[in-house]
Amino acid sequence: MDLSLTPPHARPLHRLLRVLSLVRYRFFLYAGLLPYLLGAAWAYRINGTIDASVFWCGLGGVVLAVVGVEAFNEYFDSRMGTDRVFNPDDLPPMSDAVLWLGVAGFAGALAIGIYLTSLAGWPILLFAVLGGLAAVFYVAPPIRWAYRGLGETVIALSYGPWMVLGSLYLHAHVLARGAFWASLVPGCLIMALAVVNAIPDFHQDRLVGKRNLVVRLGRKRAVGLYLGLASAALLITLVGVVERVFPPLCLATLLALPLLIASARRAVGTYETPRLFVPAIRSIVACYAVAVALFTAGVALSAWLA
Repeated sequence: MDLSLTPPHARPLHRLLRVLSLVRYRFFLYAGLLPYLLGAAWAYRINGTIDASVFWCGLGGVVLAVVGVEAFNEYFDSRMGTDRVFNPDDLPPMSDAVLWLGVAGFAGALAIGIYLTSLAGWPILLFAVLGGLAAVFYVAPPIRWAYRGLGETVIALSYGPWMVLGSLYLHAHVLARGAFWASLVPGCLIMALAVVNAIPDFHQDRLVGKRNLVVRLGRKRAVGLYLGLASAALLITLVGVVERVFPPLCLATLLALPLLIASARRAVGTYETPRLFVPAIRSIVACYAVAVALFTAGVALSAWLA
């Protein structure tokens, strides 16, 4: 969508549509939906049942939180100038409507979190607060996790242990050690995604003071980091099955390995050329989606067959 060709009075609407399209593609499926489903699948493994009304209510809270995350990221990155370093004349000022969209998303998620806390207990509010602090201050002042080299870790915790264990507790009212180890699968993979997505933005992030792990380590080491994190997720799956922490059907997760290999082959020679590096990002995104979906399906199907 070329905003430079859009009439000024219509630009806020186009900005909102851009945010919503990014949420639908990049965050709802890959970051928000799959870890929530994994927690619900583990709860089904424990109890053999899921309350549909609680499930959909919790999913609604996740969607609203994800809308808030992306809206805040768009707004505050724009205010910091991250997306204007090399094309400052092409982008109009970010509309305050995007900020208010984020506020509305977080407010709705908080309201749902409070309601679910009344049903399932105080741990739900704890997970909601932890996720909220991570999401709101990822790029927003005064903390700005992403600018302090902590953004990738915060993402891993939010969409790994906090999301999976929060979903588990919501549906089963218990926590489980096996579920914690399971949460490291999406946690490591989403952290790999956070790292790989920042590699093409190395120069502009460095110029605006966004000292994420890629800026701190350099692009070459960052490639090794994201590949190591993704490999760790698959290794955790294999070890978990061998140790009987995960059901054998979770071995289907390893079918994502060719996607990881494809990303590695592309990344090694192209990490300094953003346009050529894009296929490496696409492969690791697909690796995340396939791996976590198959892992979740393995947990749920094993419980259903038991």
